[in-house]
Amino acid sequence: MWWIILIILGVPLLYIMYAFNKLIRGRIRCEEAWSDILVQLKRRHDLIPNVIETVKGYAKHEKGVFENVTKARSQAMEAKGMVDSAKKEDMLSNTLKSLFAVAENYPDLKANTNFMGLQQELSDTENKIQASRRFYNGNVRDFNIALESFPTNLISQMFHFAKKELFELEGAEEGEAPEVKF
Repeated sequence: MWWIILIILGVPLLYIMYAFNKLIRGRIRCEEAWSDILVQLKRRHDLIPNVIETVKGYAKHEKGVFENVTKARSQAMEAKGMVDSAKKEDMLSNTLKSLFAVAENYPDLKANTNFMGLQQELSDTENKIQASRRFYNGNVRDFNIALESFPTNLISQMFHFAKKELFELEGAEEGEAPEVKF
């Protein structure tokens, strides 16, 4: 008789512990993946002043472009939360495109080894941002599925777990790296 009572009480309790721990692991994976995105965005933000200074040496009369990129970079660095980050990173990407368009007009700049190295680093960083974004979104997808799947959804509601937002950049197609030409 005691075994039956123990099983009736123990199995649901064990499942609640399992589901709770699964949700905790999912939430932590999402936070870790978001941290990876922030690391790559910081790397991108750190590269931009070097690119600007290199271009400035060749294109001194393009002051408006430099100011726009600097302003967009500052705003992106101050972004709060995922939606704000995505919006401001889109703005930064657009201003960088205008900077690269300016660079097209200066053949000596395009041949500069320092500039070529910065171009390669920036392209590599963009690829890492895209990979980090895919990793994050995969973790968020798995976490959100667990939150909404029965019977885990009962545990998630009981312990007030909240859905995570996907990190989406406008104009960023899956599988396509941003085009950077010089």
